[in-house]
Amino acid sequence: MVVPIPTTRPPRTRNRQGKGERIVDGSTRFRAIGVAALLVFFSFIAAANFVPKAERVASDFWPDDGLRLGLDLRGGIHWVLGVELQEAVTRELEFVRKSIEERLKAEETTLASSGVEAGELVLVLAREGDRSKTIAEADDTTVLESAGGTGLELRYRLTEDWKDDVRERTMSQVLEVMRRRIDDPQTGVPDSVVTRQGNDRVLVQIPGEQIDRLRARALVETTGFLEFKIVVDSDNSEEALRARYPDGIGADRAIVPQIDPETDAVIAVFLVPRVADITGDYLEDARLQFDQQQRPVVEFRFNPAGGEIFGELTAASIGKPLAIILDEEVYSAPNIQGRISTRGQITGNYTSEEAANLAVILRAGSLSVPVVIEEERTVGPGLGQDSIESGARACLIGLVIVLAFAIAYYRLSGGFAAFALLANLVFLVGLMSVFEATLTLPGIAGLVLTVGMAVDANVIIFERIREELRSGKAVRAAIATGFSKATLTVLDANLTTLFTAVILFEFGTGPIKGFAVTLSVGIVTSVFAALVVTRLLFQLYPGNRNVSSLSI
Repeated sequence: MVVPIPTTRPPRTRNRQGKGERIVDGSTRFRAIGVAALLVFFSFIAAANFVPKAERVASDFWPDDGLRLGLDLRGGIHWVLGVELQEAVTRELEFVRKSIEERLKAEETTLASSGVEAGELVLVLAREGDRSKTIAEADDTTVLESAGGTGLELRYRLTEDWKDDVRERTMSQVLEVMRRRIDDPQTGVPDSVVTRQGNDRVLVQIPGEQIDRLRARALVETTGFLEFKIVVDSDNSEEALRARYPDGIGADRAIVPQIDPETDAVIAVFLVPRVADITGDYLEDARLQFDQQQRPVVEFRFNPAGGEIFGELTAASIGKPLAIILDEEVYSAPNIQGRISTRGQITGNYTSEEAANLAVILRAGSLSVPVVIEEERTVGPGLGQDSIESGARACLIGLVIVLAFAIAYYRLSGGFAAFALLANLVFLVGLMSVFEATLTLPGIAGLVLTVGMAVDANVIIFERIREELRSGKAVRAAIATGFSKATLTVLDANLTTLFTAVILFEFGTGPIKGFAVTLSVGIVTSVFAALVVTRLLFQLYPGNRNVSSLSI
C-alpha cells in the first residue's frame, strides 16, 4: 500500500534535496558497515554447517566445529539412569557407625553389636552403663537424630539436612564420573550428553553410531570400585575353599570369584581380607598396553601417596598372590615378585576392547553407588535424516509464505522486512553455531516458530508508521515516530516470550530444552533484526530524501 502525504503539509517536504544535505549520514554508513560485517561473518559460520565434518577438520578455511545435531536428528543411544541414592544413605550410616565404634573403643567401651537396618543405624549396648557414653558419641556426630529403640537397643537416622547433602554429593559424583567415562579423551564419544534429570536420574545421550551399545552399557553400569588385596587362600570352587575352614572363614575375610569373560563360568575363588589394603582412589592414570606376547593389559599408575602404600604392601608380601578386584570380581591374581611402587599391570583373559574399557573406567573413577538403566531408546540415523528433511521443508514453506505475505501487503517496506527476516535466520544459525549449540527436532520447531514470530515486530512497526502518516506527518518523521513508539511494544512482547523460554530451559528436560534454546536465541536475533536491521534499511532509503510517499 502506498500512503500519500496529505496536501496540507508544509512546502519544504517536497521531493527536493538540499545542496548541503546528505542522503545518508556518516553514522548510518558506519552502522551499515557493521551490520554487513556481522551478516557476512554469521553467513560464513552458518554455511560451514553444510560442509561435511571431515572436510571442515581437514580444511584451514572452514571452522572445525559448528552446530551440533541432537540425538533425535543424528541417531544414537538414549538412556535414563536411576541412581540408587538409598545406597548412599546406607553407606553414610556405615561410615558413621564405624566412627562411633572407634571413638567408643578409645574410651574402652564396646558395643554388643551394631549395624544398619532399613535406613537406620542400630546400636546394641553391652550393658546399661554404656548408654550415656553411646548417646553422647552419637550426638557429637551432629548428623544423627534419634529414631527410638527399646531395651539396650538405640536407633538413629540421618537428619534430613544431612541426608539431602549426601544425596546431592552422590548425584554430583555420579554425574562427574559418567561424564569422564563417556567423554574420555582417548576413547570417548564427542557431542555426547550427560546431564541430571530430576532428583535421582541421569540422562545419557550418545549420538551417532560411534560406540557399540553393549560397550556403552558396560561403561555406565560398571561401578568401577577397584581394590588390591593379598590372597590368603584360593581354590577352584567356593565349596572346596570353605571345606578347609570348618569353623568359618572369619568375619574379617571374604570370598571373591574370578569369572571367565567368555563363558561367565567361575574359574577360581580367592579368600581375601574384607578390607582392602589399597583401593583405586589412589590411581592417577590407567592405559591400554600390550605385554611381550602382544596380549592386552591395563597399565596403571598410582599417585605418590598411593605409591608409598603400594610399595610397603608389596615389599612385605613378596611371593604371595595379589588379587586385583573390580566390583567384587577378581580380574587377576599375580604373584608379587618384588617391591612395586607407583606402576603396575592388570592382566587377564580379555580382548583389547575390554581392556580399553577397563582403563576408561579406572581413569574415570568409581561410582559411589550403583546405577540402573530405567529407560533405553535407540534412534536410527535414517529416522534422524527424515526429521531433518521434514523440518527443513516446513521451515522453507513457512519462510516463503511469510515473505510473500510481507511483500504483497507492505510492498517495499515488506521487502525490508523480508531482508530482515533472512538476516535473522542467518544470525540465529550462526550464533548457535558459534556457541556449538545442539539442534534437536523440537529445536527445528522453534526455528519454524521463530520465522513466524520474527515478522510480528515488523508488522507492529509498520502499522505504527502508517498511523503517523495518516495523522499528517512527513515520511521521515513518521518513520522515526513509528519506530520510537513501537520499540517498547516489541521489547515487551518478546521479553515475555523470552522469560517463558528461560523457564522451559531451566525446568524442562531433553527435547523441551532444545526447543527453549532455539526459541531464546531466535527471540534475541528477531528483536535485533527488527529494531536494528529494518531501521537501518529505512535510514538508507528513504534516508534523508524528501520523498512525498512511502511504499508501506
